[in-house]
Amino acid sequence: MVENRTLGSSELLKALFPHSGHARILGFTGAPGAGKSTLVDQLAKHYRKHNKSIGIIAVDPSSPYTGGAILGDRIRMQDHFADAGMYIRSMATRGSLGGLARTTADVATVLDASGRDLVMIETVGVGQDEVDIVRLADVTIVILVPGMGDDVQSIKAGIMEIADIFVINKSDRDGAERVEKEIRALQSLAIRHDNWTPTIVKTVASEGKGIEDLASAISNYETYLQKENLALKRSIHNWQERLVEMLRDALLERVHEQIGDEAWARYAAEVAEHKRDPYTLMEEILGGMTGTARETPRPVGENKGLRDDITEKLLRTK
Repeated sequence: MVENRTLGSSELLKALFPHSGHARILGFTGAPGAGKSTLVDQLAKHYRKHNKSIGIIAVDPSSPYTGGAILGDRIRMQDHFADAGMYIRSMATRGSLGGLARTTADVATVLDASGRDLVMIETVGVGQDEVDIVRLADVTIVILVPGMGDDVQSIKAGIMEIADIFVINKSDRDGAERVEKEIRALQSLAIRHDNWTPTIVKTVASEGKGIEDLASAISNYETYLQKENLALKRSIHNWQERLVEMLRDALLERVHEQIGDEAWARYAAEVAEHKRDPYTLMEEILGGMTGTARETPRPVGENKGLRDDITEKLLRTK
């Protein structure tokens, strides 16, 4: 219901939200082929040995042509299919950027409210701009592997700033030491608001090596957040960003509903044919939503004004 935003999902989330906030949310991101799924699988096994209940959300990319997604993590994590303490949900991005699907945060709320001790979120793994996870996870883990080309390229930009823990997976390969040195060199240039220096953990996830070290690093960072009273500050900052994102999605959805697909196609054609400019179009959309549209010249060509369309539909809705 929540993933598809079907009727009643909003009321469901309102009822569940007061029961959330107890699970620890771990975010895993990194380039394709870094071994995210294997690492998540092994870490989940580690926590299950300590009787922790786990929820896993694995986000897979959707095809821009067919809209389909493989959802391959259900195949990779078959060892847990009979474990009642483990719930795995694969999600498709459905065109959303930033590494997550639009409803990933809401699905995490559902799993949190269900009483799971940990919710582990594996992002798509699309590259350097995959930073949405930081607004959702309590601990963000960036996974790197040696021998995937320019290592500095893979860990610069936003990915460098969001990592609370770096994992060098497949560390039995040549080049692992060089990746570690490059991370440490970049850490000397990066300034974090919480003054935390991200831990670097080496793993060979396919063999289960380094998993306990990773669990220990996660625990150490959580202890640091509690000791420095940073957990609440981080949560407030993350919610500021998420609220803006939620408002953006809600407004966009409302505009789509009120205008309709046919009108959108007509306005797009008018802009493409240079019968009207897109900037005035945006002003009229916002003006129609708020009732404060400025007087603007009528577009070239014979068509009904967008502001009149929206006002008429708003009146009908009321």
